[in-house]
Amino acid sequence: MSSSTPVDADLEQLLSREASAFQRELEVERILKSFKLNPYDILNLGFTAKPEDIKRRYRQLSLFIHPDKTAHSRAPDAFDILKKAEAELSDTAKREELDAAIASARTTLLRSLSLPTNLTDDDPRLRNLGDDPKLKEQGLTTPWNIMLKEKIKEVLIEEEVRRRKAIKMNLANEGLEARKKEEEVAAKKRKAEDDKVWEETREQRVDSWRSFANGAKKKKKQKTAILG
Repeated sequence: MSSSTPVDADLEQLLSREASAFQRELEVERILKSFKLNPYDILNLGFTAKPEDIKRRYRQLSLFIHPDKTAHSRAPDAFDILKKAEAELSDTAKREELDAAIASARTTLLRSLSLPTNLTDDDPRLRNLGDDPKLKEQGLTTPWNIMLKEKIKEVLIEEEVRRRKAIKMNLANEGLEARKKEEEVAAKKRKAEDDKVWEETREQRVDSWRSFANGAKKKKKQKTAILG
């Protein structure tokens, strides 16, 4: 027979709600502190996650940290970050690009450790990496998963810097092309205005020429008469 009282039950329920609320706030903090260029990190998923796994995890986390269910002031920001991460992993082209960068980071790291590039993460040589005497001599005692995470972060940052530089260069080139077009349009406009002025003053020029020609003829006649 249970010795719990209604008061005990209410207290347990209250503590459960408070624990749940605390866990929600912790999850919001985790998402806010996660590496924003790595959607896997934001969703706390492995790199081999299937599309259905991604959708399932997004649904779970989005419901768990929804702004309507947590009092955390930055819950809306975490919710938006979560939504963006799910969208990026659901985009086939973007995910392939991300996976290629991650694979590159992994290969580069394995080569730097003088290890075969076809090792899987569960290989004993990676699990016991911190116990390798040669690596210890080099001061490399960090666990494989931490080293990989940092290398991926480094590679993704480099990719993002290159992407932003490319965008900046494209914008600069577009600006240059726009200025060239503006200059061409302005030059054509000036030529059209000059042609218009030329046409409008044609009669004036003709009259001026005629006046000059007639004056020259009169002077010639006068000179001939004086000499004659």
